[in-house]
Amino acid sequence: MAGSLVRRLLGKKTDTRTDVSVAMFFQTNAAQHGYTLSAGQTRAIAAMGRETAHLLANQPTRSLYLHGPVGRGKSWLLDGFFQALPLAEKQRVHFHEFFTRLHQGMFQHRAQNDALAVTLDELLAGCRVLCFDEFHVHDIGDAMLISRLFKALFQRGVLVLVTSNYAPEGLLPNPLYHERFKPVIDLIAARMEVLEVSSPEDFRRLPQAHAQQRFTSGHYLWPGTPAQREALGLPGPDAAEHRLTVGNRQLKCRGHQSRTIAFTFGDLCEQLTAVMDYLLLCQDYDHWIIDGLPHLADCPIAVQQRFINVVDVLYDRDKQLTLIGEQSLAQAMSGQAIDLARTASRLGQLQQAGPQPASEPLS
Repeated sequence: MAGSLVRRLLGKKTDTRTDVSVAMFFQTNAAQHGYTLSAGQTRAIAAMGRETAHLLANQPTRSLYLHGPVGRGKSWLLDGFFQALPLAEKQRVHFHEFFTRLHQGMFQHRAQNDALAVTLDELLAGCRVLCFDEFHVHDIGDAMLISRLFKALFQRGVLVLVTSNYAPEGLLPNPLYHERFKPVIDLIAARMEVLEVSSPEDFRRLPQAHAQQRFTSGHYLWPGTPAQREALGLPGPDAAEHRLTVGNRQLKCRGHQSRTIAFTFGDLCEQLTAVMDYLLLCQDYDHWIIDGLPHLADCPIAVQQRFINVVDVLYDRDKQLTLIGEQSLAQAMSGQAIDLARTASRLGQLQQAGPQPASEPLS
């Protein structure tokens, strides 16, 4: 039975250059959780198996770029590949985190002739497979560094697996900069196999997905009445401000106890906070309370982007989030930032509680 499933997954013709352990891992995992693999997922799994076989045989590999709409299983594929890969020299990182550390390292080694190479030596340390989740580009300065990064990774022979909501030609869509980013798009096309992962179903909305994550045990409640807060043991909206040391910086919060920390939306997103701040906080806190989510369309793009970054980090680190808004989640999540669709999909997994209808008067 298992053999026939693998043959069907990989195609009728047996390819000796394909590592079937990867296909078996996904088939077993999908069956355990009641998932039906889409055609796009099946093609991606076959490509992963092929490149795994090449890697284990010390043959040249071709990196993979998986793209598609939110909630179609791209991160599930990346995580599964990372788990199934029988190799120790591998890293799985959120692109936010890696790129932040890359910037920091290059600043520290700015006196070196090639700060990028020195930083990659530190970050990769013999890594043969690098899995990047949630790859995107919105800034021309980042785009130029990404070009150098990808060239360096390919020159080192690192097998790179990337997931993105965007096809390569959709990266950095700003028309002022898109043409300048064209060499990176061409590099991806030349050195990576680009695969679309699509499905008519948003897997994040399936009940099975909710059972697997701490993130989905969190809540979205509005408008944050005293009764709603009391039911979940949440602080009031007027909680006092506290200073919190994060790395070498001072941030504001509304209190912390054990593995729980509370912020206002303004504390995290209207101040000059950064992805590295959120990553450092995740080391100490598993339950985050964020109070006062506004109508995002009324916020500057930079504020919207910080909120997107916060949710990305909490989702990737599988932290519990309790988010308190002023209006329904659908109303709050309208805005102009490009990645808000991904954030809305992720927040849609939270258990939602709105205002209770007024009770009927007794007659």
